[in-house]
Amino acid sequence: MNPSSVMIVVLVVAVIAIAAIAFGISRKHRSQKLREHFGPEYDRVVKREGDVRKGEGVLEFREKRHQKFEISPLSSTDRSSFLYRWNDVQSRFVDDPKSAVTQADSLVTDAMQARGYPMGDFEQRAADISVDHPVVVENYRAGHAIALRHGRGEASTEDLRQAMVHYRTLFQELLDQPQSNRRSA
Repeated sequence: MNPSSVMIVVLVVAVIAIAAIAFGISRKHRSQKLREHFGPEYDRVVKREGDVRKGEGVLEFREKRHQKFEISPLSSTDRSSFLYRWNDVQSRFVDDPKSAVTQADSLVTDAMQARGYPMGDFEQRAADISVDHPVVVENYRAGHAIALRHGRGEASTEDLRQAMVHYRTLFQELLDQPQSNRRSA
């Protein structure tokens, strides 16, 4: 091989090595960004998908889908109305916990819709809300799971109380209430 051929081979190898390093850094940065944004939801999705690349692909798809939504905060009138309805549902828990949980589930869905989230099946709603509320989406899943068990007659009163706590956590996030204005259940 002549010196110019050797130089070309060295340059090609160097370019490939630099591209591979850049790709690796880019993937690491992408993973870190998704992990920071989605928090525990990142781990849940990666575990469910069984592969980091597939899980990250699902999360990126959620973000792209979410960009098409017109999510907006509630007006002060709507926020007040939802708070009134929540307080009413919460106060009914003592006398009728089963009905209160059903109404809480419905109220969370109404608040999501009022904010601009599309209304698909439960799993799609949970995926959509995870982009803005990745930490509390697990509360939505847990509350909904209890509501489903309640529908089959398998939830205790304590389970129903826990469902209300889960729904309240997400509901407060949806209403975008400052921490100091939040009331406990």
